[in-house]
Amino acid sequence: MERMLTLFLLSPFVFCFFTIVTSQQDNVCFRPELAANIELDGLQRYFSPGEELVLSCKQGYTPVSGPRKIVCAASGKWTTTKFICIPKRCPYPDPLSNGELYYEDTVFQSTINYTCDYGYTLTGDSTAVCLANGTWSTSVPECIPVSCGLAPIPQFGMIIYDKTIRGNTIAYGVRGTYKCLPPYVVFGNARAECTVSGNWTKTPECRVVTCPPPENIDKGYMSSNDQKDYDYMETIKYGCNGDYVLEGSLQIVCQHNGNWSEKPSCKAPCSVGIQNARILYKGQKIWIKDLLPNRVLHKEIVSVYCMDKARKCGYAVQTQCIDGKLKIPECFEQPSVLDYNLNSSLLPSEIKQC
Repeated sequence: MERMLTLFLLSPFVFCFFTIVTSQQDNVCFRPELAANIELDGLQRYFSPGEELVLSCKQGYTPVSGPRKIVCAASGKWTTTKFICIPKRCPYPDPLSNGELYYEDTVFQSTINYTCDYGYTLTGDSTAVCLANGTWSTSVPECIPVSCGLAPIPQFGMIIYDKTIRGNTIAYGVRGTYKCLPPYVVFGNARAECTVSGNWTKTPECRVVTCPPPENIDKGYMSSNDQKDYDYMETIKYGCNGDYVLEGSLQIVCQHNGNWSEKPSCKAPCSVGIQNARILYKGQKIWIKDLLPNRVLHKEIVSVYCMDKARKCGYAVQTQCIDGKLKIPECFEQPSVLDYNLNSSLLPSEIKQC
């Protein structure tokens, strides 16, 4: 504050006085340091005792408690206040159908991240920010199912969908199977799928496939001996002569690779290589001399009788005809002609069975 000082000067000629204005700086308040979210108007740096400052919150924050004024005291210090500013809060976001949302808080400047479930596409913004006015920057986006157009059809081909299709759009994950008109064959993956990218898997081609004339099998015959090329999926049947048995598929098929499927084979019958004994064949006990003709077919089972000498009983042991070979079990003992003719009741097949 200012004060007046009066001085008197004498000179030989004049007696006069004048006043000098001086100033003395009292205790002043410096611009206060407040919490980061509290705002002060203007740029004034020094304040005189008695001056007031009105406190306010920065944008995005809400005042809590008070008072909202502070006063510069004569001591050069500001009066105290409990005035604080807390972030504004946005409402809790709505759920996202067929998707997920991730956030840690809903206060000012918080962020929400949106993602869609597999097979869905996000329509709208993938993030939202809580604004200063307490609202979200964007509304909740949508998760739209991925879809494809109708599957492309190769020339001479068609597709059979796994489910009924209506309209020209097909949902993600729907599958179908390609087929070609004969004599064309699918080259590539015959199964198609609408993928998550909204596109179909690679479309196969339809190509003509033929197989050369097939060869006959040993001891067998074919349903056709035409020396021509056969179209894809055409078949030839096989059979065997006499007592030979067909092993494998009855027919072969012209395959998509231009080769025939595996041919069957004819397997030979077997002779039972014993002379004086009884056997078990097709559930019946018969003397070997009554097996007419002496042969069993491929894969048929015959049982011969062996003796358990310790227990004095007989038992049947199976053996199987495999392509003309019938192995007689080692336990079997060929009876002599005398025993066979005079003592047949003592043979392993006739005594008590173990």
